[in-house]
Amino acid sequence: QVQLVESGGGLVQAGGSLRLSCAASGRSFSSYARGWFRPAPGKEREFVATIDWMCTSTDYADPVKGRFTITRDNAKNTVDLQMNSLKPEDTAVYYCAAASYSSSSDAARNYDYWGQGTQVTVSS
Repeated sequence: QVQLVESGGGLVQAGGSLRLSCAASGRSFSSYARGWFRPAPGKEREFVATIDWMCTSTDYADPVKGRFTITRDNAKNTVDLQMNSLKPEDTAVYYCAAASYSSSSDAARNYDYWGQGTQVTVSS
C-alpha cells in the first residue's frame, strides 16, 4: 500500500519558519517528480512547489518564491519544504504529492499520489 505522510506542520508567528517533511512508503518515488500543494479559494489544490526526480529543476508559485525551498532525498524517499518568512496568508493544509513521471509539474492533475495533509497556521 502506497502512503505519503506529511509532518512538521504547526502554529508559528508571522516571520517565522517551518520545515515540512513527507515520507513515502510502499514504493520508491526516486524516479518521479514530487510536489507540494495547498487549498485556495476556488481550488482544491493550489500549486506551491515542485522538484524533478534528479533535483535539477524546481519551480515555485509566485507567492512563495524566495521564501520556500523544496528539496528531496531519494535514498530516504522523502521530500521537504522549508518555509521561511511565513505570512498569515500561508495558513493552509499542505499536501505532498508524487507524480508518475520524472519532470516537475505545477498541475495537480499530473500527480497520482497524495498525502493526508499537515496544517500550517501563521498568526499575525
